[in-house]
Amino acid sequence: MKLIIGNKNYSSWSLRGWLACKQSGLAFEEITVPLFGDDWEAKRSSDDLAPSHGKVPILWDGDAVVWDSLAIIEYLADKVGRDRFWPKDDAARAMARSMVAEMHSSYMALRRACPMNIRNRVEGVPLGEDVRADIVRILTLWAEARARFGKGGPFLFGTFGAADVIYAPVVSRFLTYGIGVPGFAQAYMQAVWEHEWMQQWINAAEAEDWVIEQYETPIE
Repeated sequence: MKLIIGNKNYSSWSLRGWLACKQSGLAFEEITVPLFGDDWEAKRSSDDLAPSHGKVPILWDGDAVVWDSLAIIEYLADKVGRDRFWPKDDAARAMARSMVAEMHSSYMALRRACPMNIRNRVEGVPLGEDVRADIVRILTLWAEARARFGKGGPFLFGTFGAADVIYAPVVSRFLTYGIGVPGFAQAYMQAVWEHEWMQQWINAAEAEDWVIEQYETPIE
């Protein structure tokens, strides 16, 4: 398999696709295409990125091509078994799928105001009411998942799975912008941040030379 991603410091969806590949346990080749670089437009129209209209991540598996991080999760779950990604319990799996879908389609205020920037730490970022509402909603879901289904480990549904893959960039955003969270969320975020795969991604992000100025300053 071949996974094409953007800059590790900035590309939240690339992080999700990459974590999904790691979670699958399958071998894959990783190819980075720097976002908005000098040859970005040429890269976007290349054969490798054409099926996704120039968006990353995109997964190639022989003749099969999968773009969109959630589609990548589901494709890989089909290959290796859903239990590697989703809780076995019906009620837990129902909540995990709903949380993943909500993250996939929502929280635009948080995304706009606090772009992912793993290397950066920013204090005193003004947060609008819409951003605060997104944060409260996320923390509420985290709390319910941990309380109802998190007894088996430190992650949302106990063991690391699709929900943690999808919310990993949110953990990064909360840390970058110093967003205060209750104790249970601090413990969860620490578990995600210290996960072996996250540490691999973080170290690679910190070693990157690319700087995208538009993602260096929070949007008020």
